[in-house]
Amino acid sequence: MYTLILLFLLFFPSVYAEYCQSSLCGINISIRFPFQLEDQQPKHCSYPGFNLDCNSEGKTILKLPYSGDFFVRDIDYLAQQIYLYDPAKCLPRRFLSFNLTSSPFAATYRNYIFLSCPAQVTKSRAAVIDCLSNSTNSVLATSSISLANSMMESCQKIRTLQVPVSWPVEFDEGFSTDLNNDLQLTWDKPDCGDCEAGGGICGFESRSSQEIYCFSDTKPGQSNKAFRVFRIICLSTALPAVSCATGIAIYLRVMNWRGRRRGRNSTTATVSPQPQSTILMTGLDERTIESYDKLILGESKRVPGPNDTPCPICLSEYRCKDAIRCMPHCKHCFHADCIDEWLRMKGTCPVCRNSPSPSHATSQIT
Repeated sequence: MYTLILLFLLFFPSVYAEYCQSSLCGINISIRFPFQLEDQQPKHCSYPGFNLDCNSEGKTILKLPYSGDFFVRDIDYLAQQIYLYDPAKCLPRRFLSFNLTSSPFAATYRNYIFLSCPAQVTKSRAAVIDCLSNSTNSVLATSSISLANSMMESCQKIRTLQVPVSWPVEFDEGFSTDLNNDLQLTWDKPDCGDCEAGGGICGFESRSSQEIYCFSDTKPGQSNKAFRVFRIICLSTALPAVSCATGIAIYLRVMNWRGRRRGRNSTTATVSPQPQSTILMTGLDERTIESYDKLILGESKRVPGPNDTPCPICLSEYRCKDAIRCMPHCKHCFHADCIDEWLRMKGTCPVCRNSPSPSHATSQIT
């Protein structure tokens, strides 16, 4: 069953991408991996921390853990950027308690000095932050310390804040008029920029995996015709191979069980030994088999030799404290019970079909 699942994912990788289709909130924003629209897309179709909501007015909402709700203006999947704005249209007020802790997003910060000035002083200035001002006091903000100091005679410093900005430094020498523009945040993980640039669809490799995979189908629900033909060819050859391998595995398991049962019966029953001449030996004798290296796997479950996991005979994963036996020349390793039963029937390695050299067998027997 495990082998069939792997083959299914190998030959049909776009099935997962087709299942995780994009959604819309309103008419402008396409929502797909790494984002997820709550209650409309499966949870495994998004990356942790990228959950979005859609309100009754068709506004897409991103909730930052320590900064509250923001409306989403746009998402740039290629540049890995999201553009936010304040539902109350006063982003500078949100900066007073802005915090990206526990979110997957990042921003570029710059120190700003906020000043409160009498309205008559700032009457001719166009850079007043209207949503923080009133009829008697105007609020200004600048990243220039010298400019802020020049206003201290008539204005009062409110506080200095680190403000997330997206505009170049050279455009921010005076009193800022950009603090109420869209807030631009970026994300580094998952890194899907190269996949997006190549026209692919980024997502988890499977429902149970956390590995990021780039699916080649650019339109969910559609597949390239040539790729479909390739799938059919691969599937038509893979299924018979899997069926054959499954049959061999079942046969070897049955033979292994019979061998163990014979071993237990031989220790309890009193049977007269049969003449050696009447036994047909098609494999190796027990003494030669026992001369091959045998070890017990530790906690790391690392198997020596060129093959690692699973056991090529029974197709089962190796476990801690399993007994492992390795062939002397090719160094291929197997479960001791599996390879012992094999060598009693055939004197060759099940993987490479090489036989132990006569000199090795003779040196072990003499």
